[in-house]
Amino acid sequence: MILTLAVSGYRSLRDIVLPLDRITLVTGANGSGKSSLYRSIRLLAEVSQGRAIASLAAEGGLNSTLWAGPEAFSRSMKRGEVPVQGTVRKNVISLKLGFADEDYGYAIDLGLPADAGRSFFSMDPEIKVEALWAGEALSRSNEIAGRSGPTVKVLNERGQRLPVVQNLARFDSMMTHAADPKDGLELLVLRERMRAWRFYDHLRTDRDAPARFPKIGTRTPVLSADGGDLAAALQTILEIGDEVALAEAIDDAFPGAAIEVTVNDGYFELLMQQKGLLRPLKTGELSDGTLRYLLLTAALLSPRPAPLVVLNEPETSLHPALLEPLARLISKAAENTQVIVVSHADDLVSFLAEQPGCVRYDLRKELGETVVDNVEVPRWAWPKR
Repeated sequence: MILTLAVSGYRSLRDIVLPLDRITLVTGANGSGKSSLYRSIRLLAEVSQGRAIASLAAEGGLNSTLWAGPEAFSRSMKRGEVPVQGTVRKNVISLKLGFADEDYGYAIDLGLPADAGRSFFSMDPEIKVEALWAGEALSRSNEIAGRSGPTVKVLNERGQRLPVVQNLARFDSMMTHAADPKDGLELLVLRERMRAWRFYDHLRTDRDAPARFPKIGTRTPVLSADGGDLAAALQTILEIGDEVALAEAIDDAFPGAAIEVTVNDGYFELLMQQKGLLRPLKTGELSDGTLRYLLLTAALLSPRPAPLVVLNEPETSLHPALLEPLARLISKAAENTQVIVVSHADDLVSFLAEQPGCVRYDLRKELGETVVDNVEVPRWAWPKR
């Protein structure tokens, strides 16, 4: 389980360190920074896939994603006595992302390229430093692997930090290029753990949504990001997953309803029998809310639980009556996986906050910066350049 999440210099997240729990609920008004927090977690996952630089480029480059306010706020600025204005910069420009779980911690620091303006790729950020450590927070004594510039050093069994890569490209991460069963086992373990994180924020329910049509199916223990393999994913739960939990989740939301999956020439199709109807409905006939709830059910009751599942505004299209069953479904999933929920639905927030092992963060903006009140900030240290 991830115990600490840290972000510095990303959009409105100037400097934030949060303790996480089995269920972490993030809420707040529009523009408070919920989406920025969600994207920062997703960007961390992209590091393990080797796609972080491309993801930042898709957002407009490093300059578009960096904190746009001053390096620090003076007391007079906070009191409104003087306008917010820049000061003489003391620190280098950087975007930092990191987390610590029960075994390891990892952090990355991205900055402006040294050859800015001299290359067609000068908008691409470069990785300045990375660190992987054991324990709660990084220190000189617990670093297992570290990257500074093009060199990656790994702690060996004799306690020596030896270089394993000395020409790492500035756009490549040690997570993808130094993870090795022999010399970088811890890097390999953490990389695979991060690659198993799942994000659901584009589960389509429109009339052309892939989930509304029959599709060739294979065993599907993990629902795809767009939900196109819904029928196969639900059938996989029925055959090798928690069939009882699936039936309970559907009955909780739609009393008396049941699902079945049919197969015709390899094409899987989901049918839903609802109380009072003489025939089952195909997914093409279901309401957006009903289909979204089924998609969330398939995602959360996966027979192959992820270390982390992140849901961004799962309440979209759901009738208020479905929010309490969704909260119970999330709580059930949290028995096997850690869940982060980003939501601004008051009812869902209230129901989830009552679930065991849930921590709630209400984000707000102060002088353009995302602020979280009443947080006991965990120990945290960024790797130094």
